[in-house]
Amino acid sequence: MGLRTDVDGTGRKTTGARPSAGPAVTGHEGQTRAAIVQLLLEEGPITATAISAALGLAPAGVRRHLDALIDSGQARASRSAPWQQKGRGRPAKQYQLTAAGRGTLGHAYDDLAGAAIRQLGEIGGDAAIAEFARKRVRTIVDGIEPVAGHTAPEIEAKVEEIAEAFADAGFAATTRQVGAGVQICQHHCPVAHVAEEFPQLCDAELDAFRDLLGTHVQRLATIANGDCACTTHVPLIARPTNASTPSAAQPAAGRTNDSGRSAE
Repeated sequence: MGLRTDVDGTGRKTTGARPSAGPAVTGHEGQTRAAIVQLLLEEGPITATAISAALGLAPAGVRRHLDALIDSGQARASRSAPWQQKGRGRPAKQYQLTAAGRGTLGHAYDDLAGAAIRQLGEIGGDAAIAEFARKRVRTIVDGIEPVAGHTAPEIEAKVEEIAEAFADAGFAATTRQVGAGVQICQHHCPVAHVAEEFPQLCDAELDAFRDLLGTHVQRLATIANGDCACTTHVPLIARPTNASTPSAAQPAAGRTNDSGRSAE
């Protein structure tokens, strides 16, 4: 579910994550920066070299845009962990958006939405807010059926389907394998500011994941709590077919990766 890359008529790579990212390699400053911001959102932490390769841009130009984003408080840089370093030399810098940077991507009608939910709570209490949150999530996953079986491939396929639905809803959602499980990483939250006040919105998402996947899932981080992404861990372990038959399934093989707050 990461960024797709295609090649345009000039032989350079363009991103397919958003319609606006395609023209970013034409040299227009605003479009180029928007494409870099989109990569930071969906793929960060990411190195300047990786951004250059993804967009077909000169590294010096990419670093100039990154420096400008850092100066404005929209991005930050940190050194790669030793285990992430490839080759010798100093660890490469990795860049990612800050909360301020994500905020520029739009939290439309936050004040109105917050006021409306507060009014709903005054009329119907917490139960009314929780029901509203459940209906909102059901709209996002509308058409997705609960997983039919509980083998690792079936669960993983359903996780991909859920992530795609949330990506379409503006959450910049991707998936990744981590050890014996898979994680749903939501790199953006269109309602993050409202969810800070009303955690029922986050709780309803987690309940929907559990209902559709038919297994225990664990929320590791949320943007509403100040993390860089909303990260949900889903174990890829087959369940027994009936109560009398013990499960002999083993966890699905996956790439070991970082978890929790570094999911962005």
